[in-house]
Amino acid sequence: AAAMNKKKKPFLGMPAPLGYVPGLGRGATGFTTRSDIGPARDANDPVDDRHAPPGKRTVGDQMKKNQTADDDDEDLNDTNYDEFNGYAGSLFSSGPYEKDDEEADAIYAALDKRMDERRKERREQREKEEIEKYRMERPKIQQQFSDLKRKLAEVTEEEWLSIPEVGDARNKRQRNPRYEKLTPVPDSFFAKHLQSGENHTSVDPRQTQFGGLNTPYPGGLNTPYPGGMTPGLMTPGTGELDMRKIGQARNTLMDMRLSQVSDSVSGQTVVDPKGYLTDLNSMIPTHGGDINDIKKARLLLKSVRETNPHHPPAWIASARLEEVTGKLQVARNLIMKGTEMCPKSEDVWLEAARLQPGDTAKAVVAQAVRHLPQSVRIYIRAAELETDIRAKKRVLRKALEHVPNSVRLWKAAVELEEPEDARIMLSRAVECCPTSVELWLALARLETYENARKVLNKARENIPTDRHIWITAAKLEEANGNTQMVEKIIDRAITSLRANGVEINREQWIQDAEECDKAGSVATCQAIMRAVIGIGIEEEDRKHTWMEDADSCVAHNALECARAIYAYALQVFPSKKSVWLRAAYFEKNHGTRESLEALLQRAVAHCPKAEVLWLMGAKSKWLAGDVPAARSILALAFQANPNSEEIWLAAVKLESENNEYERARRLLAKARSSAPTARVFMKSVKLEWVLGNIAAAQELCEEALKHYEDFPKLWMMKGQIEEQKELAEKAREAYNQGLKKCPHSIPLWLLLSRLEEKVGQLTRARAILEKSRLKNPKNPDLWLESVRLEYRAGLKNIANTLMAKALQECPNSGILWSEAIFLEARPQRKTKSVDALKKCEHDPHVLLAVAKLFWSERKITKAREWFHRTVKIDSDLGDAWAFFYKFELQHGTEEQQEEVKKRCENAEPRHGELWCDVSKDIENWQKKIGEILVLVAAKLKNTF
Repeated sequence: AAAMNKKKKPFLGMPAPLGYVPGLGRGATGFTTRSDIGPARDANDPVDDRHAPPGKRTVGDQMKKNQTADDDDEDLNDTNYDEFNGYAGSLFSSGPYEKDDEEADAIYAALDKRMDERRKERREQREKEEIEKYRMERPKIQQQFSDLKRKLAEVTEEEWLSIPEVGDARNKRQRNPRYEKLTPVPDSFFAKHLQSGENHTSVDPRQTQFGGLNTPYPGGLNTPYPGGMTPGLMTPGTGELDMRKIGQARNTLMDMRLSQVSDSVSGQTVVDPKGYLTDLNSMIPTHGGDINDIKKARLLLKSVRETNPHHPPAWIASARLEEVTGKLQVARNLIMKGTEMCPKSEDVWLEAARLQPGDTAKAVVAQAVRHLPQSVRIYIRAAELETDIRAKKRVLRKALEHVPNSVRLWKAAVELEEPEDARIMLSRAVECCPTSVELWLALARLETYENARKVLNKARENIPTDRHIWITAAKLEEANGNTQMVEKIIDRAITSLRANGVEINREQWIQDAEECDKAGSVATCQAIMRAVIGIGIEEEDRKHTWMEDADSCVAHNALECARAIYAYALQVFPSKKSVWLRAAYFEKNHGTRESLEALLQRAVAHCPKAEVLWLMGAKSKWLAGDVPAARSILALAFQANPNSEEIWLAAVKLESENNEYERARRLLAKARSSAPTARVFMKSVKLEWVLGNIAAAQELCEEALKHYEDFPKLWMMKGQIEEQKELAEKAREAYNQGLKKCPHSIPLWLLLSRLEEKVGQLTRARAILEKSRLKNPKNPDLWLESVRLEYRAGLKNIANTLMAKALQECPNSGILWSEAIFLEARPQRKTKSVDALKKCEHDPHVLLAVAKLFWSERKITKAREWFHRTVKIDSDLGDAWAFFYKFELQHGTEEQQEEVKKRCENAEPRHGELWCDVSKDIENWQKKIGEILVLVAAKLKNTF
């Protein structure tokens, strides 16, 4: 019982406190809904006054009145009685209403009307004000949404008709279930709309040059006056542009304009067809800001002008605001008022001159000169306003009378003069401005050789800390043939500048040398390089820094500077093979054949053990057609390097390329006896093979394999010779033997797989590739061959599955990604190419695939750009050159085709799947690079 009493609330069963309303504490107040009132009544229904106060009901009360017509209707209640006035009702209301009563009521009514008219206007005005005040405090819902209803005017008829009808949408899906049908939108739909919208995505910059209050003129509304950076001024002018609405607005303006200028005479018009569109542009408001922002800016600027009338930026900003809003005359008036309030402000006068038309601007500038006779900018503006050259000269000479030490005025005046008058003027200018290097150098250029030397000597006396005077003096001596003086002048310049406390900035001097190189002053540029190249560099960093400087000069097209750096570096490091090689490659790419051969002669004298230098010299002679000289160089190379494989093979190549096959055989036989290597045997086999001596080639191959059985190229050649003889079994045996000795040779696995595919053994080819992938995991070439094998067999689904596995195992393989792009359907290729570029951004195969993708989409410019990028990243990839050349054959000019061919010949590519198929074909063994390029391009089919 006690537990039950604890659970029982203490207030239950007690009477409610006074004034208690149930639910009031939790906000549950009484309310009335439409269901309590009932439906709205029709206008034709009888009046229902059930809720009217007693006595005012039109149904029940009237019936009671009819029943109690004889009763006394007077209200004699105490509440209706007043001691002074008595009862509020009429005493005789129950009496009969006679004619004299009617007449009396008419007289009283006339008096009331008369009295009412006397105060009618005042009363109506007061009532109107009270109503307006009430409406402002408590606006109707209609007024609250009036600004939104105005926007309904922008709704087109199509948009209005597309608004759904009002209906009962509650639980519509549950009441009327339907199956959703999802249909993919075809690509043609997107392509069509993209093409239709291509020409409507830009706006003429002339129409948006004043798109907001951030005007492009210096000192506009971004002036430093207080309050100028308030949020109102910085409100963006426009949001996203709706091209359709802009077009509709333009059409509306055109209709208005045409209606204004239409002539009453039929068949005639007063429209100027040439200037019409320009006039139409002028009608469009050039400011894009909100009108409220402009008003706010105008008020703020007015406040600034009134509080600080002598603040020039306020006047300038005010004028520019009016200018961008199209009120040019108001802007002019404001800025002229600004010149009165700030007569010593140069900026205000210049702004006034800018805003005024021609002759008025001249008058403004003349007035400005009277207030500011020392202002250089005003004089320059005055000269610009003059159209006649003599008037310009007159203005500038008068300016120089007032401001003789202005370098800018002297330069402007000298530019207008003839050379002889300019020389005279410059001689006066250097007296007035003795510290201006530009004026001294300009005078020296106009003087004769002897006078120029005197001028430069005077300039050095006045300005002992400027390097340009010394460099000009060196260029002067070089131009007049005194090249031996150039070195002395530059050395003296370094000494003099250091004595005057000037720090020798190496980068600045190198930049000056590059400018001298481009100007043709070769001796000066080389002298500068020799003088400053070693300044400020640690001894251990010299070689690295100089090589970087040379590359930088080449990149800036300052070749003589680079040549001077290499020459100086070779003096310091005469025994460094890498420096000689860099210099040789520089001469090969940018010099002449004679300069390259001279350099290589010096190089082999200092580095006789550097085989590559000997070979470069021999090749240069061979390419020039001087075969005996090439032989003599190789003979000297043999003396310096008796058993060098590279020199032996170079000699063999020289003889075989010049059809001296017997000499090539003797050289190879001698090399096999004195310096036997796997490559020497391989070249011996290949020579016999290409000459058609198959038996001799096989014999040499068998002999070579006894000594070098782990050299995979010998096994490949043995199998290929058997394939050429159409002995597939022997070829298979050769490849299998080779794979036992060289299980990690990828080309051997590929040759065996292709042999099985060729004879129709697809299952065996597939098994060979699977076995190769087990022995050589994560090899993209084997995966690629597996994918292509299935694709050639017509099993595209399996090919796609294998490609997915390949990309999982080799995610950064460019050849796999490039193949994967073209395995996809056309709509998905672009997405795949983006993924490929993310994984292999700098892989030439991926870049080539992207170029081919653009080519297939007929985007010629982009395709050419990506081809350029590909061959720049890897110039050794022959496939890229072949596709590039094929592309130019179809879409380029003859000049572009020849340029690609020439660049390919200079690059001498050696790799690439399609390239090697042609270049290593026995029939093409004597073909040049250009010929191979043409053959590979001819085999290509752009069906991708």
